[in-house]
Amino acid sequence: MPIDTSFDFRTDTPSGKDPDAHSPTLRRYHKLLWSKPLPNGRHFELADTVRGVYLHHRSELGEFFLSSDSVIPTFTRWLALKHITGLFSDEENEAFRHIGYTIGAMMLFPGNRIEGKWTINQARGCLPKISDRLDLTLECIRRYYLGQRSPLGETLARYRGFFALFNSFSEYVNFFMLQDLVTGDCSAVMFFMPFDDFKTPSVPKDGDSYRVYRRLSIEFIEARTAGSPDTRTICGSSIVGVRRLAVQRSCTISAPPLWLGSMNLPSAANTAATMPEALRPAFSYMACGLSCSMKLSGSTSVRTLRP
Repeated sequence: MPIDTSFDFRTDTPSGKDPDAHSPTLRRYHKLLWSKPLPNGRHFELADTVRGVYLHHRSELGEFFLSSDSVIPTFTRWLALKHITGLFSDEENEAFRHIGYTIGAMMLFPGNRIEGKWTINQARGCLPKISDRLDLTLECIRRYYLGQRSPLGETLARYRGFFALFNSFSEYVNFFMLQDLVTGDCSAVMFFMPFDDFKTPSVPKDGDSYRVYRRLSIEFIEARTAGSPDTRTICGSSIVGVRRLAVQRSCTISAPPLWLGSMNLPSAANTAATMPEALRPAFSYMACGLSCSMKLSGSTSVRTLRP
């Protein structure tokens, strides 16, 4: 089943319902994308057959109840920010909402409440220091793995079994394909707005800051789903990204990877040397545990960057 990275999950959601809970396409995409090997080599198989549970996993690794969350807020529905988002046209705001409901703007988090307290999704949306933003959430997750405090610290700790599946922050980033939101060594998050230890506002304060937030958010979503024209080292792994003008994908298993073009390669230098031949009209590669055959049309560029 191909993954349409431009599909707006609002379009197959019943009127008045939340796509995170009610879009059947989003649920299928999540199941296909994240049912894959964990860093320890064990397969993280997700099931959608447990009544009342969005996606479920149970094995010797533990039992996990997962739910979807759209993680790039547009703020266009916030009445308190209408004086800012109103500076942009209806078409611009709708374009932002559209890409915010595509797969590149979606995540899975544990969705079961523990001791009647907030889930991660609830805490992200309700805490004013986070305001539903993925970059701020990811900074909290980075600090969690380092044993440091953050606004989401207590909430994340309730789901320590889930985060233990990934061993480290870098492995978490790699599993969920969030490489475009961190520095090359995964030591820092790249924020959508100025950040000073959660002291700075989590929402735009004027049209200029919203314009920057909007641009960086869209760039992240596009990079997460389409790759980049660079060969570089991310979180200790050599990868190559391919800017695609037109891609026809056929997979021997069930779905292509979300981050198209991700490849495990010996080194960036070796990648740069071999990639021109590898980018023939048809090639096979291994990515995210899936064996895919891709046909590319359009030009490609490959260059080596130092991490």
